[in-house]
Amino acid sequence: MIGGMLLALDIGNTNITIGLFRAGALLATRRAATNPRATADELELLLSGLLPLDGIALADIDAISLASVVPALTAAVEAVAERGGQTLLVATAGSVPIAVRVERPDEVGADRLVNALAAARLYGTPAVVVDFGTATTLDCVAADGAYIGGAIAPGLELGLEALAARTAKLPRIELRAPDRAIGRNTVQAMQAGTIFGYQALAAGLLERIRAELAEASGVEPSGIKAILTGGLSAAPWARGLRGIDAIDPELTLKGLAILYAEVGGGEPLELGLT
Repeated sequence: MIGGMLLALDIGNTNITIGLFRAGALLATRRAATNPRATADELELLLSGLLPLDGIALADIDAISLASVVPALTAAVEAVAERGGQTLLVATAGSVPIAVRVERPDEVGADRLVNALAAARLYGTPAVVVDFGTATTLDCVAADGAYIGGAIAPGLELGLEALAARTAKLPRIELRAPDRAIGRNTVQAMQAGTIFGYQALAAGLLERIRAELAEASGVEPSGIKAILTGGLSAAPWARGLRGIDAIDPELTLKGLAILYAEVGGGEPLELGLT
């Protein structure tokens, strides 16, 4: 697919994120809410509406590289690609070109495997990917590039929604770090507990996972690279997380482009990928 247009499609539980690549360069990204009940027609209509925002038509797409954690939408993308004539590569434990050393490889989310691939190729190993999405995940890449597991916690926004939905008086609040951990009103108290709490959760898990991965890899914990990604990774409070070596909100999309380059015969990323 030399010179062709690649659509990287990351379907999560909350959002669908798309990236347009040509000649190894990321041209544009877009995001839409996930509708897990969407039909192939509805998904095609969504893509046909988003792509023209960047001057591209769905018919201009030559190939699709897909990571999906919503099986029904995976099938919908397959249908869209088949009738549009696009080549489709679906990220799975069998298609992502890294070893997956966990008890049940097929249960690992496709986005987590793609993130591990991208972290290894772009930032080096051993590494930990911290992904702030619907769930907060930390995924480990061994020194040899293998995916070896990680940790999953409820996401920050999921926790906020649960507080508002399961309590009588707690409101929905803006995700903004307060000046103090001791809130002087309900909103400040919720912001402190949520944001400072998640910073502590992520930092604590990262420190422990870093130590375990360092011991297994025979290096110092400082030698374990930590990459922050996900929909919330660009938020100011997320950038304040200690121990992060790189913040890359488009890590999954880049990983999908790398996957297509290595498995589907596409063009390598411009970012030093050979």
